[in-house]
Amino acid sequence: MDSDANGGDEIDSDGFDSTDREYVDRAIELAEEAVEMGNTPFGALLVLDGEIVGEGHNETLTEDDIAAHPELTLARWAGRELDADERARCTMYASTEPCPMCATGIHYAGIGRVVFGVAGETLDELTGDVVTIPCAEVIRRADGDTAVEGPIAEAAAMELHESVYGDS
Repeated sequence: MDSDANGGDEIDSDGFDSTDREYVDRAIELAEEAVEMGNTPFGALLVLDGEIVGEGHNETLTEDDIAAHPELTLARWAGRELDADERARCTMYASTEPCPMCATGIHYAGIGRVVFGVAGETLDELTGDVVTIPCAEVIRRADGDTAVEGPIAEAAAMELHESVYGDS
């Protein structure tokens, strides 16, 4: 069995281990919870040394806060609660590619890795209102060290988005 530094299991044909997929699936579940609470479908979690240390879902509508994205909320939490070495060892799993605002927060927090379910560009094809600057591009332009990987669960993540936004 292949394994990676994050304690993962078997590597699939796309180069992602089964643990990555399980965590992205959990992020999609969190996005479903966001919808159930009256928000848009976005969820994320933060994993440190194989242990979930934080979870979040979008709260922009229920909190009337345009910045209440789960990725930014988790990056801010990590910046307050974890030391720099711990943040560098963290992986953030997101149902959808972090937007430029969230990517900047992830960079400033020093999160070591991001894995996402569906690309922002793919979501934009459905909604037409995504800022389509890739997370990896934001990190690169900031001279950051965060590894960005994905999409790894595009069909599952898009199924949720299509149920909310329609496929028109």
